[in-house]
Amino acid sequence: MHILYLHQHFSTPEGSTATRSFAFARALAARGHRVTLATGRYHGGETGLAGAFRHGRRQGRVAGFEVVEWDIPYANAMGFASRGAAFLRYAAAAGRLAFRLRPDLVVASSTPLTVALPALLAKALRGIPFIFEIRDPWPELPRAMGVLPMPFAPVLDALANLACRQAEAVVALSDGMAETARARGADPARVQVIGNGCDLDLFGPHIAPWRPAETAAWEVLALYAGAHGRANGLGVVLEAARLLAEQGERRLRILLVGEGAEKTTLIEQARGLQNVTFLPPMPKRDVARLFAGSQIALHILADCPAFAEWTAPNKLTDGLAAGRPVISNAPGQAARLLAEGGCGIAVPPGDAAGLAAALMSLVENPARREAMGQAARGLAVRRYDRRLLAARFVGLVESIAQEQASLAHSRLLAISGKG
Repeated sequence: MHILYLHQHFSTPEGSTATRSFAFARALAARGHRVTLATGRYHGGETGLAGAFRHGRRQGRVAGFEVVEWDIPYANAMGFASRGAAFLRYAAAAGRLAFRLRPDLVVASSTPLTVALPALLAKALRGIPFIFEIRDPWPELPRAMGVLPMPFAPVLDALANLACRQAEAVVALSDGMAETARARGADPARVQVIGNGCDLDLFGPHIAPWRPAETAAWEVLALYAGAHGRANGLGVVLEAARLLAEQGERRLRILLVGEGAEKTTLIEQARGLQNVTFLPPMPKRDVARLFAGSQIALHILADCPAFAEWTAPNKLTDGLAAGRPVISNAPGQAARLLAEGGCGIAVPPGDAAGLAAALMSLVENPARREAMGQAARGLAVRRYDRRLLAARFVGLVESIAQEQASLAHSRLLAISGKG
């Protein structure tokens, strides 16, 4: 079967962003399917292609599947108009590719929501079935954050409704995202939750540790690795660091790795804090080494009630895979996971004092840190191994292919009977 996998923000583990599509495309290729993955030029992503762009694109084999990369730059720090233009350019290029390749199935991975456009057109005009994957619920999430321009809301609502209703299957990364799909008209029987997984080969106790040169040997390191944007709410981390500095606490250092629209402001806010270190984005393999050299993982989000059930951040699963106790300020599913798994501490969103207290409770109790870290790794192995989740995704793709083949056979029999 030929599968066209559409993900504008694709990256291999050599990049500094999520690698879910890489893992799933590789699993599909390992099953013998022909996979073409189409992506843009995402800041922080590494596609595995090194040649020059020719006529705005480059192409090559990566991990057993074909990658088509268009010279369509995108970064989280871009303005609204630039981001929208990049989304539409990608959708147009992906639509042309779908018409040229005529694959057996399209996988459209959102965000951005506009990735559904080429999938919908391919189905309407060529009868090509598609799977719609919801990584973040749009437009629900930007609406909840108050960043959705009102003139675009009806258009995005209509597109999300159509994608959920027309897809042969909807894959959601959390139960909350699955509920948004059903609310938009998706057949409940065709909605599956396949959450974010843990890369147990990339992260874990077998990885050689690394600590930045400015860290002292006695310091416990608490690591946040991810975007520095409005949705991440990292200001509360700096508030907690300031509280600890005012108390004269010198046993903890917080590492903030990544970039985003808020990073310059955050660096300015952290001026004078000796217990915070900012680091640039780095490849996942280097992040894994930094986790191995750290003692605590941080999962931080802005104080937005919608985040409780509508997010599935990689920062949480990376911390579990690394075998580190996780401190999270996200309520809902993240808090439940940490409580039930005994692998971390949940604090209220926006509570700097609570975050500071949680950090110090782990700094002062190495045995508790160790026990929670072991529980985290165990949970990662039992429930969140990405290979198991990729196998579920492959099974879903193959079941849709069988269903489509059966429908085609039935139609052929019906035509023959009429003849």
